[in-house]
Amino acid sequence: MPPAVFAPVQPLPEPFVFPSDGTTPLAACVVAVGNFDGVHVGHAAIAARLRTAAARLGVPGVALTFDPHPASVLRPKQSPTPLTTPRRRAELLLALGVDAVQVQPADAVLLALEAEAFYAAILRGRLGARGIVEGADFRFGARRAGDVRLLEMLCRRDGIELEIVPPVVVDGEPVSSSRLRALIAAGRVRDANALATAAYRLTGTVVTGARRGATIGFPTANLAGIATLLPAMGVYAARARVAGAAFAAAVHVGPNVSFGETAISVEAHLIGFNGDLYGQSLDVDLVDRVRDTRCFNSVDDLKTQLAVDVAAAAGIAAESTDPHRSP
Repeated sequence: MPPAVFAPVQPLPEPFVFPSDGTTPLAACVVAVGNFDGVHVGHAAIAARLRTAAARLGVPGVALTFDPHPASVLRPKQSPTPLTTPRRRAELLLALGVDAVQVQPADAVLLALEAEAFYAAILRGRLGARGIVEGADFRFGARRAGDVRLLEMLCRRDGIELEIVPPVVVDGEPVSSSRLRALIAAGRVRDANALATAAYRLTGTVVTGARRGATIGFPTANLAGIATLLPAMGVYAARARVAGAAFAAAVHVGPNVSFGETAISVEAHLIGFNGDLYGQSLDVDLVDRVRDTRCFNSVDDLKTQLAVDVAAAAGIAAESTDPHRSP
C-alpha cells in the first residue's frame, strides 16, 4: 500500500541525516522513533531488532530522533538537561549498526501533530516506513496521546510490520534515560556507564582559564560550552583523545573553592600531554569518580592532593578496558 498522504498547514522542518554523504537511501525503511538520549542498553536492544527487521525486508534501518528534546519546546522549565548532543547520539546509534539517523528538529508545528497525523506525515509519508520497531512505553503525537495500541492498529491497517521490544531490566529496574540522568547527576558515572553503550562524554571548547594549574605543575584544559548534563561536583578519572592519541585524565567539575571561586568550571588535566589545545574541541569520557570537591588550606596541600588524584585517575583509566564501542 502506498504511503498515506498528509500535509500539515505549515511545512515541517527538514531533518539532519547521519551519515551525510547521501549514500543511504531513505525512500523506504524500517524505523525506530525515540529521543534515544544517552543511548543505553535498552536502546541497543531496539537497534538490534531494527537491524534484523531491516535485513529481512531489504531496506535500511533508520533511527529517528529529535532536537531539541520535545519537552524543551512544550515545557521549557521542566525539560531535562540532555545527556548527548545530536551528533554524539547519531554516532552512538550508528555504532550500534543502524544504517542512518535522522535528527528531526522539534518545533511547535511538529509537536502539534496529532498521533495519526504524525504517523501519516513522518513515518509513512516522509520515511515510507515498511516496518516500525519501538519500546513498550512508546508515545507519539500531540500530548503524547498515541501509544503502542494505536500504532498497532495503524500498522495493521496499512500492512506495516510492527515489533514492540520489552524493556531491558538491570538490577530489577528498567534501564532508561531518566535512570542514567539520575546516576550521572549523583556522580555515579561508573554505574551509569554500565547501563550505557559508551562512557559518558563531556565535550567542550578549550578556553583560557586562570592558568593556576600550570603554575603548580598540573596544567588543565578548561572546557566551555558543554551542552550536556554535568555530573556532581568532584574529581573524575577519564580518558581523552588528542590527534589520535589517547590520554588518561583527571577532571575536576565544580568551583575552585580553594581560591574562593563560586563559578562551576570543568578542567581536565591530560596526563602526559604537552601541547596547546586552546580553541580546540575536546572530548572527555568519564570513567569513575575519584573524590569530592574540597577546600585546601594551602597551595602545597592542594598540590599534594592533585598528585594523589592524578595517580588515582591514571590507575583507574589504565584498569578500565572500555567494553563500549565508543566512536
